[in-house]
Amino acid sequence: MSTSLLYHAFRVRGYHYQSTKYPGGGVTFTITQPRESYRCAVCGSANVIAKGKHPRRFRTLPIGGKPVYLELDVPRVECRQCGAVRQVRIGFADPRVSYTRAFERYALDLSKSMTIKDVAHHLGISWDVIKDIQKRHLKRRFGKPKLKHLKQIAIDEISTGKGHRYVTIVMDLASGAVVHVGKGKGGDALKPFWKRLRASGAKIEAVATDMSPAYIEAVEAHLPNATLVFDRFHVIKLYNEKLSDLRRDLHRQLEDTMQKSVLKGVRWLLLKRPENLDPTRNEPQRLAEALRLNEPLSIAYYLKEELNEIWEQENREEAEALLMDWILDAESTGIRMLIKFARTLRIHALGILAYYEYPISTGPLEGTNNKIKTMKRQAYGFRDPEFLKLKILGIHETKYALVG
Repeated sequence: MSTSLLYHAFRVRGYHYQSTKYPGGGVTFTITQPRESYRCAVCGSANVIAKGKHPRRFRTLPIGGKPVYLELDVPRVECRQCGAVRQVRIGFADPRVSYTRAFERYALDLSKSMTIKDVAHHLGISWDVIKDIQKRHLKRRFGKPKLKHLKQIAIDEISTGKGHRYVTIVMDLASGAVVHVGKGKGGDALKPFWKRLRASGAKIEAVATDMSPAYIEAVEAHLPNATLVFDRFHVIKLYNEKLSDLRRDLHRQLEDTMQKSVLKGVRWLLLKRPENLDPTRNEPQRLAEALRLNEPLSIAYYLKEELNEIWEQENREEAEALLMDWILDAESTGIRMLIKFARTLRIHALGILAYYEYPISTGPLEGTNNKIKTMKRQAYGFRDPEFLKLKILGIHETKYALVG
């Protein structure tokens, strides 16, 4: 084997080939580093004195199904210029790893269509080595997202496991990239983000979020000039939760067994849009019967449909008029749930109507949340919180089937 083959086949340049061995069904190439190429690892000076060698073994690209290794006695030198005594830098591998950069790239390519377990089995190495390769790669690329270009962002929390484990995510709505993953939920999870944002000099124009007091307080404190936009999805979601509670309370109050059975079977029908009801399963008829039997539930249901129209008006003025009319109608019903919800909308009216100035939402974040759930299922969970964080930060560039 010639020295040039080291470069063309394994991307090893500046080293000399010595010999080949075939231990245990693998292939091991012994290489050496020429004396004239010794350099100080600290200052880069060539004015060094040799101080012995340290044997090392590196995994590199396989040949067919056979594992291939490079054996090198790494020179140790004393620098006459800076006085440091160090091993010289290795040109084909990063510090403190037992594999070459070519092997790392190969493992990353395989990881695009295989799980960590599959890649490790295919290459005949530890699962932890492949995970370490992925983690190092993700840290280099996404460890510190750039924030200077941010204009419009979305904030939301997602569940990462049982036991009320959450992370708070900040997304750049222009690129769809996650720019912050904070441990937990609420204002404290955003503190590292605000610190980096101030240092970046970014000018945030608008923030899409839900009506969580913690997020509202955090945004108003750290981005006083940004416009808060309360997301349509979360407003309707909150109303649906209140509607489900109302149905449950009404069901509990009924004494007629037949009426109770009718009301019990329409929980999910109440949450659907009318156009999504399935006629083949008699869903429109079942919903109409339940609404006919219970006036408070009927009022709350039809007010829900009117609430959706607030985000479908021609301009802000029409939307504001519709919102104020909706609030007055809800307050006049005498239904406690609707009165409380109307009070909530009145308090947050500016953020709801801000949609007409900045038509943004946390919708892209919900899509990313679904990707994260898929990734977690395929990986059977993540034991390393930092690894999960890095996977989330790089998930916007995931073009292939999600693997763990």
